[in-house]
Amino acid sequence: MADTLVYRAEGAAVANGTDLYGFTVTEWQLPATYPPFAAILFVPTTWLPVTALKAVFVAGNALLLAVLVRLSCRFAGLPVRAPYVLGATALGLWLEPVFQTVVFGQINLALVCLVLWDLSRPPGALGKGFALGVAAGVKLTPAVFIVLLLVTGRVRAGVTALAALAGTVLLGAVVLPEASGEFWTRRIFETDRVGKAWIVDNQSLQGLFARALHLAEPGAVWAAAAVATAAAGLWTARRAPERWGVLVVAFTALLVSPISWSHHWVWCVPLLAVLIAEGHRAAAVAVTVVFLARTMWLLPHEGDLDLQLHWWQQPLASPYPLLGVGLLAYAALRLRRGAAAAPLPSAALPSAAVPAGNRLPVSPRSAARPRP
Repeated sequence: MADTLVYRAEGAAVANGTDLYGFTVTEWQLPATYPPFAAILFVPTTWLPVTALKAVFVAGNALLLAVLVRLSCRFAGLPVRAPYVLGATALGLWLEPVFQTVVFGQINLALVCLVLWDLSRPPGALGKGFALGVAAGVKLTPAVFIVLLLVTGRVRAGVTALAALAGTVLLGAVVLPEASGEFWTRRIFETDRVGKAWIVDNQSLQGLFARALHLAEPGAVWAAAAVATAAAGLWTARRAPERWGVLVVAFTALLVSPISWSHHWVWCVPLLAVLIAEGHRAAAVAVTVVFLARTMWLLPHEGDLDLQLHWWQQPLASPYPLLGVGLLAYAALRLRRGAAAAPLPSAALPSAAVPAGNRLPVSPRSAARPRP
């Protein structure tokens, strides 16, 4: 539970007034990488002995998975029944991203629950966007969902999220002014501080290209792919139905982030719920197999062996980014099929071209939906 120990060290640095970004802990010499606001939230982790803290994180993550399963069912439109939620939680613990989250003592499940709960709330709900902004203040990647809110016209929720994010930055600056200045002007740009991008743990596009090209820094190739993926992902999310828009943005963020450790891919849980709800049982089984198989850990990855993999090992080393790209392609294809299948409103046709008895009614919702 190395990450739990990092969180505890961050909380201790805040409580003791020591340098937040100057320490390393565990045998892997791990530093603090989150914004100062997160370190403030980690102060209570110093109140428990390490053994008790680890037990709390294990139990807490198991409970959070149950919450995420319930939220995912509601998000996908599946019935929420206690036996199903408990059964799915027991099985979900074996999904590699969830399992690794528990093993490392990570906070991924907490952040996904905050984001999914907030985005699933009805339009105009009091404070909608606040939880999303707080999640982005803890770990920056959820901020991409704020862009989704703004580009899809949910300006009020987007502004609320931005205000909440700004509030976390301000609180961090007030409590930890030196650490805040250091993080926002320097540490935020040091992606190598998080870890080596080319190791199989990293399931982002940068990790995929680094291993495929046998380059520790794929540079311009990865940058171009990331920009193209981000643009395509946001374009697709803006036009997709709400469920798929959220999933597309989540997986786009995982793809384009310089580092997306395998345990960051806990968005597989709501993805599976949506696939099941829409009747894509074969796809749900295939996705489950991908996240259960742990193929990246079956390959040689000691030292720099990650950069020496053969061509046939590359799909096994990068299963999640390949699945993410496939998901984005599928979502875009859905839009094209929907546009091709959508009937023209009868008002767009000459009245003589369609007999009155054969004209199809057009619902206000479908008529108002923007076409891709």
